[in-house]
Amino acid sequence: MSWSHFAYFAVVAILLWITGAYAAWRNKTRTAYVATIAGLVVFFAFIVGLWISFERPPLRTMGETRLWYSFFLPLTGIIVYSRWHYKWILSFSTLLAFVFVCINLFKPEIHSKTLMPALQSPWFAPHVIVYMFAYALLGAATVMAIYLLFFKGRFKVTERGPVKRPGRYRSGGFRAKFSGTYQPPAPQEMDITDNLVNVGLAFMTFGMLFGALWAKEAWGHYWAWDPKETWAAITWFCYLAFIHYRRLPKSRVQVALWMLIVGFILLQICWWGINYLPSAQGTSVHTYNAN
Repeated sequence: MSWSHFAYFAVVAILLWITGAYAAWRNKTRTAYVATIAGLVVFFAFIVGLWISFERPPLRTMGETRLWYSFFLPLTGIIVYSRWHYKWILSFSTLLAFVFVCINLFKPEIHSKTLMPALQSPWFAPHVIVYMFAYALLGAATVMAIYLLFFKGRFKVTERGPVKRPGRYRSGGFRAKFSGTYQPPAPQEMDITDNLVNVGLAFMTFGMLFGALWAKEAWGHYWAWDPKETWAAITWFCYLAFIHYRRLPKSRVQVALWMLIVGFILLQICWWGINYLPSAQGTSVHTYNAN
């Protein structure tokens, strides 16, 4: 198995995930489960094939981590859909997975089979995999925050009568009107957001613990305030602050939602933005994605 086979597996998986997302909107629960899970099986088959071919977990480069992110997004979507029956979650997970799949299709970032010694720890794979799962959940929470802040209550959909068009009439349909008012999120909508953050932070915590064990084995210490580790801690504390803020008696929903957007920006800096910061150039032990 090699990256040259990726397109075949990816196209089939994406089509299955799209089918599952559409079925969820149409309340065809069984079809949503079958199609989404089938897509996951197809995509994971490529990951396993790549793992066997490389003789190592495909987790060394940004391209390979995007591969796992593309897998865990629909997996997260089907888990959340199964637990809380949010129709939109499969569409969201499919869209983001499609983006990451396209990036890998156009630039697969193939590297040699040789894995540098620091990445040969058995803690490396669970550390990255758990983090990818956390990123997917927190990304879904961010989408909820953006929707509740900028779109909920802004547009009002109303029915309309027959509409005359050149050469024909079209009956029925809908009209979207800009209302200009903000409607506070319903309790169940904030429950969705809180649940996503709670589970996402739990997985992020496990990811940090696995990373500490990996660091101890690879570099002899659990934590060294490396730029990557520092931003990971900042991101973790931001989401922890959100959870505590939500428990305050007089917490404001809009403030909490903005905290999620800030947290996701920090998460992006921690994930890939750190590679472009001057503090990490040539000094970070996490700069290991070169050939």
